[in-house]
Amino acid sequence: MTSKTVEVGDTGSHDLDDAGDVKRSHGQAPSDLSGSDENGLSSEKNPFNDQTVAIYWRAAYEKSNYECRHVFDPSLTWSEEEEKRLVRKLDWRVCLWACVMFFALQVDRGNLSQAVSDNMLDDLGMNTDDYNYGNSVFRVAFLIAELPSQLVSKKIGPDRWIPMQIVLWSIVAISQCALTGRSTFIATRVLLGFLEGGFIPDIVLWLSYFYTSRELPIRLSYFWTSLSVTGILTSLLAFALLHLRGVNGWGGWRWLFLVEGLITFLVGVASFFLMPASAVQTKTWFRPKGWFTDREVAIVVNRVLRDDPSKGDMNNRQAITPKRLWESLKDYDLWPLYIIGVVAFIPQAPPTTYITLTLRNLGFDPFNTNLLTIPYNVFHIINLILLTRLSEKLNERTLVSMLQPLWTLPCLVALRWWSGVATDKWGTYALVTVLTSYPYAHAILVGWASKNSNNVGARSVSAALYNMSVQVGSIISAYIYQDYDKPKYKDGNLTLVIINCSVIALFLLTKVYYIWRNRQRDKVWAAMTEQERIDYVNSTKLSGSRRLDFRFAH
Repeated sequence: MTSKTVEVGDTGSHDLDDAGDVKRSHGQAPSDLSGSDENGLSSEKNPFNDQTVAIYWRAAYEKSNYECRHVFDPSLTWSEEEEKRLVRKLDWRVCLWACVMFFALQVDRGNLSQAVSDNMLDDLGMNTDDYNYGNSVFRVAFLIAELPSQLVSKKIGPDRWIPMQIVLWSIVAISQCALTGRSTFIATRVLLGFLEGGFIPDIVLWLSYFYTSRELPIRLSYFWTSLSVTGILTSLLAFALLHLRGVNGWGGWRWLFLVEGLITFLVGVASFFLMPASAVQTKTWFRPKGWFTDREVAIVVNRVLRDDPSKGDMNNRQAITPKRLWESLKDYDLWPLYIIGVVAFIPQAPPTTYITLTLRNLGFDPFNTNLLTIPYNVFHIINLILLTRLSEKLNERTLVSMLQPLWTLPCLVALRWWSGVATDKWGTYALVTVLTSYPYAHAILVGWASKNSNNVGARSVSAALYNMSVQVGSIISAYIYQDYDKPKYKDGNLTLVIINCSVIALFLLTKVYYIWRNRQRDKVWAAMTEQERIDYVNSTKLSGSRRLDFRFAH
């Protein structure tokens, strides 16, 4: 890939590559800090080498009361090996616990499919339409809570809000062991949705304090592999817990809700102690030495700021003002990603949601049903990590993400037109397993939305809006498989094929749109004189992706 450089006087330079990215000093800093000088020190690609740039951002950090401003050091250097060791430490301290917390979310969000494999619907006098309705109200509540949760998190800090969320929803999750019928089932679904909504963008915001934009999608892929790991572990746990049917007069699904809810509660309590607010706030009364040395703290902070200086334009306890919120909401250049979020995961959702019911209808008993879901979770992990690493390696988001609908399309075609569906026991199982093993593009899309937001306030809102769009898609998907259409769901699968084809077209249109937007800005920027560019960078009131010197990733 060839690149060219557009000089911007004393304010730094804009590196344009043929993928349409622009890496700049005032708007979006270089995301690759792996380069080092001849002495092995990370000083290349440092936007703060320019004193004008350094002074500009130092003043901005002081004005924003950025919590890490006292360790901002434009002249700090470190070796590539130092950085690698520090990133490994971050992975163990930060990323690993984020995965554990996501495990807690998925345990209580996903164990309903295991519960229904134990005749829960019959025990409560419900049918699959009631099951669909319960999933829908959960997703509606989850969607409604997304943005308010993100605003609360930004005000009091994700390190406080996330543990509170986990503890609260675990209490509701435990209470499901006492369900008596449809009304209590719906009530707990609504409460879980309200309390769990916003958790994912809150975690993404917290991770962005420690990782560069280049590193974040890979960490998010680890984050979402915990979804599949949860599926494996809870399938094994369900195999044991469902055998408790009859103990204390309870169905096995009641023991499932009780035990898994208690596990989540313990994770929530531990999170109060294992989530520092930022790299400079790891020292506390129960951790007097903190996680990092003073030098490591400085490296963590400065490497993130050199990647994206705008990460210091807000304090981590600073609320998003109504004006900032409105500016983020009306940023139409991010809406293609929100539209993708609505439709991209619909084709895979019904087969995944119904996999345990499908296997039961094929004649598998409750225990083997849960064990048979393990293979697709294993393949899901592998494909997710491979897809995200491919995106990082190629610096390509749109076409790599499009591999997801390309994978599922032939499987959905087979589900709709293959005569052996729902009658060929092992053939149907194999087909559904291949489909649900699809390469999951969610980590790429979340990182993509974050990158194209380009400041903390916009990033907080865009993360919530993107996840809200995904929840809208989940609500839609809950009504595609209808009770009248079972067991082959021919009408439902035809709908999924059509939506899947539209997802492929949407990815291509999104790439075309961002290339067009970047070329528009290139044309305006090229027509400006050098002094006009300098004046614009130093005086513009626009922020984030609205800036003329910002280029969209695609």
